[in-house]
Amino acid sequence: MKIPAEGNLLRIFIGEQDKYQGLPLYEAIVGEARKRNLAGATVIKGCMGFGCKSHMHTAKILRLSEDLPMLIEIVDSEEKINAFLPVLDQMVLEGLITVEKVSVIMYRGEVKK
Repeated sequence: MKIPAEGNLLRIFIGEQDKYQGLPLYEAIVGEARKRNLAGATVIKGCMGFGCKSHMHTAKILRLSEDLPMLIEIVDSEEKINAFLPVLDQMVLEGLITVEKVSVIMYRGEVKK
């Protein structure tokens, strides 16, 4: 798969406990991205954060949170990212979604001999 040199970075900020059709939302989003042949997705679990409600979520031992911040990043062409946005609109009920232009320097897997 090839990504154009100028692509888009999609970032989806949600909570660890968010669900979609019984699955953790981050798993459902990554599965849907894969099903739609996006170039790849990475899920990053945050140790601390807050959102529009200003509720603090933290992984500190004295204040265990069961809803830590999750960030999903996907880089692909502008067209494929834009086509995925309506899907996310249906899946993400609370959170933040951003898109920004990126320069793709390298995207390659293992070379088969």
